[in-house]
Amino acid sequence: MDGPDVGLTGQSSMFDLGQIDVQWDAAAETLWAFMTPVDRPNFSPAMLRDVRTWYVETKRLFDAGQMPVKYMVAGSRFPGVFNLGGDLELFAGCIERGDLPGLVNYGHACIDVVHRTWCNGDLPVISIALAQGDALGGGFEALLCFDVVIAERSARFGLPEMLFGLFPGMGAYSILARKLGRLQAERMILSGKVFSAQEMYDMGIVHTLVEDGEGEQAVRDYIAANRPHHAGHVGVFEAGRRVDPLHYEELKDIVENWAASALKIALKDLRMMRRLAQAQTRLGR
Repeated sequence: MDGPDVGLTGQSSMFDLGQIDVQWDAAAETLWAFMTPVDRPNFSPAMLRDVRTWYVETKRLFDAGQMPVKYMVAGSRFPGVFNLGGDLELFAGCIERGDLPGLVNYGHACIDVVHRTWCNGDLPVISIALAQGDALGGGFEALLCFDVVIAERSARFGLPEMLFGLFPGMGAYSILARKLGRLQAERMILSGKVFSAQEMYDMGIVHTLVEDGEGEQAVRDYIAANRPHHAGHVGVFEAGRRVDPLHYEELKDIVENWAASALKIALKDLRMMRRLAQAQTRLGR
């Protein structure tokens, strides 16, 4: 079955997602998903819901023989931003109220998406992250889960949580330790530094580095060059996940520690969090 006749020029009628534009390229057997946040370009509860739906619906359609997908690509339509990570307004509100369950529930929703992404939605696909802008905090955590990362040169990456007295609790340590080793993971997290796309390429986190405006074509070129060997590539990435598995319970333990730690941050750190949240809000206007 060739699947629905929906090209890259229109939104797929199979998905009705308010925060993600999903497009099916049947000829290339590729499902594209571009984040289209209606407010701040972060992982709001609505964005998390839509990402989860993207995976669930794709698996349903694949299993039904309606979408023979081989590549899943995630990008963003927000200018200059892939994703800025956690919902800082939600964090600050929960901290001010002492709402531990609220933080834990949000964290569980985040790691659900992280784990699904790490596992490619339990599908025999190659996952590709296209970074045409900044991937910070949880945005960087999500990007790290993909098999392949293609980045435009002006994109930036980092884990700035230390700026407001927290640590990235939704998978950053777990994934970076697997990719770079624990010492390098700790150095990156503790520094709070924002890295260039070139620096991420030199570390091996970014697989393909292209000039601004060339990202989408670079994804198409990657798929065209590698599609004849798709099964072998899937096997390599699946072997990597088998050799060094990322268990949900590990993510759950860390995110619950993160939530407890968040309630202990100092007032000055909470004020910094509020300022960063306001900056995200200004971006969305």
